[in-house]
Amino acid sequence: MKMKKSTKIITVLISIAVVLILWIAFCGYQWSWGPFAKLHDVRTSKMPGNDISYSPDNQQVDPVDELKGKKIVFLGSSVTYGAASKGISFADYISKKNDCEMTKEAVSGTTLVDDLPDSYISRLKKIKDTEADLFICQLSTNDATQKKGLGQVSDSQDMDDFDTHTVAGAIEYTIAYARDRWDCPVIFYTNSRYNSDRYAQMVKLLYDIADKWDVNIIDMYSDDDFNNISDEERSLYMADSIHPTQAGYQKWWTPYMEDKLVEFLR
Repeated sequence: MKMKKSTKIITVLISIAVVLILWIAFCGYQWSWGPFAKLHDVRTSKMPGNDISYSPDNQQVDPVDELKGKKIVFLGSSVTYGAASKGISFADYISKKNDCEMTKEAVSGTTLVDDLPDSYISRLKKIKDTEADLFICQLSTNDATQKKGLGQVSDSQDMDDFDTHTVAGAIEYTIAYARDRWDCPVIFYTNSRYNSDRYAQMVKLLYDIADKWDVNIIDMYSDDDFNNISDEERSLYMADSIHPTQAGYQKWWTPYMEDKLVEFLR
């Protein structure tokens, strides 16, 4: 009898410990990259890479012909929003430099996979822009972190046929919807390299989908030369392994992305 009682006590204690661990993890996510991401800006705002000298307001307008005055729709999560850079990302730098009209639909912690009301697809449908010259979508790291199902590339190009509860289906739906809605080039971009086998699988999957749909990829994840930066640069450019600072966007990501966009649009 005493042994059974001890077993029950241990089971209860383990259950409580598991709940506490999950709660702490959930709270950490909410504070860092979830709905309270703006509060997280307070912690990251004093990083050297977020010094006011890197602000888009201090960047000169110097447009390139292929991007000048374009209407660009950006869709993504924390990296597109700029969760560790005071709400400023590459989208803001590209828009400022090239005098673009920008729509930045970005919510931290959200996924491509259409499981929650704030998913990429749910927010994509709410974008009010009737015209766009370019649609740029983030390959979300959250789908990798949350271990969303990868799925498979379909044989169809009909939006009704895609399983949007998988990464593959959500990407295909996004491409089909954007093309149907705006009839403009669709471009996906990846994060710079970080340690995630699952995200690497998502990048590979994205290439398979891009081949089917003939869309371009700004692939910062796979580019060895791009990722070959010094420890000092990485400390300035990145708030953590995933999220850039303003310096990271301005000096590292934006020039690379801009060059790729010009290449694609020529």
